[in-house]
Amino acid sequence: MGGHGGLNITGGKSWNPAGAAQRARVAADEAQAAEAAAGARAARAQAAGERARAGLSAAGSGAGAGPVAARRRELLFLLEGHSTVVVVGPAGCGKTTRIPPLLRASGWCAGGRAVVCTQPRRVAAVAAAHRVAEDVGCAVGAEVGYSVRFERREEPGRTAIRYCTDGVLLREMLEDPLLSHFSVVMVDEAHERSVATDLLLGLLRKVQRRRPDLRVVISSATLDAEVFVRFFDLSRAGLRAGGRGEQLRELVPSLKPAVLTLEGTVYPVDVFYARENVADYVKAAVETVREIHKAEGPGDILVFLTSESEVLEATGLLRDELGGALVLPLFAELPRESQANALLPSRRGVRKVVVATNVAETSLTIEGVVFVVDSCFVKRKRYCPLRGIESLRVEPESKASAAQRAGRAGRLRPGKCFRLCTEAAFHGELLDTEVPQIAESDLCATVLQLKAMGVDNVVGFDWVAPPSPEAMVHALDLLYAMGALGDDAKLTSPLGVRLAELPLHPTVGKALLASAELGCSEELLSIAAMLTPKSVWSARRGRAKALAAAKAMFAVGEGDLVTFLNVYLGYEESNQSSEWCREHCLNPHALRAAWKSRGQLGRALDALKIEKISGGTDMESVRKAIAHGFFANAASLMRAGGGHAPYETIQGALPVSVHASSVLHGSSPPTVVFTVAEQSSSDSYEIRGVTPIEATWLPDIAPQLYHTRGHAGPPGAARPA
Repeated sequence: MGGHGGLNITGGKSWNPAGAAQRARVAADEAQAAEAAAGARAARAQAAGERARAGLSAAGSGAGAGPVAARRRELLFLLEGHSTVVVVGPAGCGKTTRIPPLLRASGWCAGGRAVVCTQPRRVAAVAAAHRVAEDVGCAVGAEVGYSVRFERREEPGRTAIRYCTDGVLLREMLEDPLLSHFSVVMVDEAHERSVATDLLLGLLRKVQRRRPDLRVVISSATLDAEVFVRFFDLSRAGLRAGGRGEQLRELVPSLKPAVLTLEGTVYPVDVFYARENVADYVKAAVETVREIHKAEGPGDILVFLTSESEVLEATGLLRDELGGALVLPLFAELPRESQANALLPSRRGVRKVVVATNVAETSLTIEGVVFVVDSCFVKRKRYCPLRGIESLRVEPESKASAAQRAGRAGRLRPGKCFRLCTEAAFHGELLDTEVPQIAESDLCATVLQLKAMGVDNVVGFDWVAPPSPEAMVHALDLLYAMGALGDDAKLTSPLGVRLAELPLHPTVGKALLASAELGCSEELLSIAAMLTPKSVWSARRGRAKALAAAKAMFAVGEGDLVTFLNVYLGYEESNQSSEWCREHCLNPHALRAAWKSRGQLGRALDALKIEKISGGTDMESVRKAIAHGFFANAASLMRAGGGHAPYETIQGALPVSVHASSVLHGSSPPTVVFTVAEQSSSDSYEIRGVTPIEATWLPDIAPQLYHTRGHAGPPGAARPA
């Protein structure tokens, strides 16, 4: 299968947002999309009002409500008689937006309890809550609400249907392990098998042993129900009932899961393959869309790419080249209003082109799509416990994922899917299904959370699929080196307990906690918040020089994270001005999210009774605090001057180079720490979020890993113990 390669866009066809004509076209596109979105919202609100006047709920408004309404009686019957129900149905059949309102209308929210539906992505949780709130005719935060990281819109005691991410519900289980406020927990998009999803499923299995009245609904868009059925079959496990097991067994529903299959409205989809390997799938996607727009009949187009930067790249090119089409991006970091514009139908006679990441694969339903262009690639996180490094890699998708993407073209009428790979590569190189994330992920945060919940034997925990033993050992070692675990492998107090209560990855959390002792917690609060968005820079095509100049304004020799601190301080001084952001090539929505995150983190420190102190201009303390968190991601200079990979990680001896986007690219501090490594080719890694440190700090920060004091340089200085 062809590699994704570098972009090689033909000269003269780039999109220049500084040009008046292009700016006018973009503004017209956005205005048109907003108009269409407003019209669709008004139509849905009117329909909801008519249903309310007729005394009907959205879920029970008749056959027109879709497959869920058609199987309403079967679903409620199975839920009464079984602790766990696995619902299998194609994307778009209404699992996410129809089942929770149906459960509410059927009495499952009586007694002040609620129905909670979890999503693997925050964008899906927020979108679903808004959609269902419109359908039932209420404001978001009233009867229908949502809760995602750093944002919550719900009213305790009133909100009956709640959407949240898997991670948010996991954090709430720290305070309410038995989920006593909920009658039904619906785990949606379970087939994606994220780390948080697998952990949540394992904990729900434990909760069901203590709470026989809790119902679990597992929703999957692929036919892998047997995995969940076997896992949740508690018929042989028994219940903890204080010696009343046999008596209680007669009173509780069946512990054997039931399966319900929903029939979606799916039309046939013709699949086309590339004649030869594609060297640049972004360019190929743009060319394919152009040909579809020219040669095919009516119908919207959905394009799948791997990252936000690729989406923006392709969106800019298509807006410049497609006359009369409405071109819109869709990715997780996009503001909700812009996401809504992409999801709703376009105006009659106007073709809509949505360029999206894999958030559009199953989590979101886009109206009107007839044509799909699939890059056949996805960006994934991969963790190597032997090297102790987590990297981002662009790699081929699975066949199951490809089927999900193609299915998006068959919801309105017979559609077409154009896969940017050869048919031989598709059948010979793609895996059948996704590898569960837990098998290839950093488990540090997962182990910390289990320890905080009192699960001491994390190796013997009930996993849907067992994680890598090496990753588990590395997570325990790292938490021990941080001081979060003691010699008895239990959480230390206060450090381990505090670390578990912060809504941050342990590395960032440890840096924040250390900053309080170093007298710079105000600065680390801002840095931690700036690490929340994927990127704060607005990298539009045609503005490379402007972006470089803007970065240079904020750049400092103390590295990328201190540069982020300067950006945040400038944003606050501008009174959070969006115009100031645009002038400095910054994403106003990302900075707004960082601003909100900082407020939440500040309140978290207040709850832990940790004083917020500013270190002023003392950046050495800030760098030390960063090193306290990211000490395991330390790298030393192998040789002075150039070279493709002048650094080597101190743990794992992995050759790495500083990414071109880093403010330290081209400079050579002897020792650095970094936030993330990105695999740029099969054997090449680039590091981002780079901060220069002193090698002599490492033995003091983590004596369990670094036992040699000395200067940084070729391997031999500060090596792992």
